[in-house]
Amino acid sequence: MPISSFHPTHNDNPNPVGQAIDPPGFCLSPDPPGDPPGDRPGGDLSNQELHDLRQALLRWYGESGRDLPWRRTRDPYAIWISEIMLQQTQVKTVMPYYDRWLKQFPTIAHLAQADQQQVLKAWQGLGYYARARNLHRAAQMILAEHGGEFPQDLSSVIALPGIGQTTAGGILSAAFNQAVPILDGNVKRVLARLRLIEVPPRQAIKTLWQISADLLDPQQPRDFNQALMDLGATICTPKNPACLLCPWNDRCLAFQTNMQNELPVSEKRAPIPHKQIGVAVIWNDRKQILIDRRKPEGLLGGLWEFPGGKIEPDETVEDCIRREIQEEIGIAITVGDRLITIDHTYTHFRVTLNVHHCQYVSGEPQAIECDEVRWVEVAELEQFPFPQANVQIIEAIKQQRQ
Repeated sequence: MPISSFHPTHNDNPNPVGQAIDPPGFCLSPDPPGDPPGDRPGGDLSNQELHDLRQALLRWYGESGRDLPWRRTRDPYAIWISEIMLQQTQVKTVMPYYDRWLKQFPTIAHLAQADQQQVLKAWQGLGYYARARNLHRAAQMILAEHGGEFPQDLSSVIALPGIGQTTAGGILSAAFNQAVPILDGNVKRVLARLRLIEVPPRQAIKTLWQISADLLDPQQPRDFNQALMDLGATICTPKNPACLLCPWNDRCLAFQTNMQNELPVSEKRAPIPHKQIGVAVIWNDRKQILIDRRKPEGLLGGLWEFPGGKIEPDETVEDCIRREIQEEIGIAITVGDRLITIDHTYTHFRVTLNVHHCQYVSGEPQAIECDEVRWVEVAELEQFPFPQANVQIIEAIKQQRQ
């Protein structure tokens, strides 16, 4: 398999099961008893200042908020789908997927009863495929444990696969107008600038959660959380924020000290690994191609791919492909011409896929390092869910045949 020999330490889901951050006790009143203002994050903001910040943001949202399809519904299922799709993915990319998804799986029951391959195919191209697998599992849990109705209490929502504190807050506030705070990447950036937090957000998670909880409008949490996300997405952007248009610029400590382009503080990151991969497009005498399905867990789990693996030091691409196919599928092949070279970046590593046409010689294909192998016609490839890099291989095959 193209990256089966490389086992990254990260999960391909940005919000895996059990990764909900434990926020502090959410205090929706600005000055809880026994907690002096000076001892709390944002505690130097008075009741009046908190009120003014809330009203300023809500006014701005009423005038400038984005008209998005998931904001036109109170269906928790549709809102949940949007929240998961929007993890690590831009709105413009999500829009067509969101519409198609709800047409194919209009209810929780439809999703729960679907085959996982259907679910992965519907998700194809969005990346972070554990999100789709977790949606499927969570729908089955909701059907089994909640009668097919999306739960309305925070603990039950967080118990669902793929849902952490921020996603739960986004769903519960948008669907049920519950006063539950959020802290996605956009919100972290807004709050770090607003309160001049001069450490990387990861080192100030508790503080940021408390600020989000303090600021949340308890009367209009739905609109407030949506407004806060919009502010980060459209005004308080990572680079060159439009501070003069921001409803909070008169209270933003970063703007007042001209530090908006320095915050939030970035963490130093090591260079991401780069792996060279040999990939085989294996043909038999019937003009069929051999594909395999990855094991369900881990990166790209459950998706189909063209087999291959990591090129070892001092190994040629051709030698790598022959070795990997023998080890992982148990057949002998001859390696032919190069089809295409593809560079692809994942969250924590990048790969170069060196793809070659190959000819089947002998042996019975076996699912040694995968869940299934199958000979298919070129026209049948469209029926299977493939990772995005493999979709480029399919296009190259079709173009060459034409």
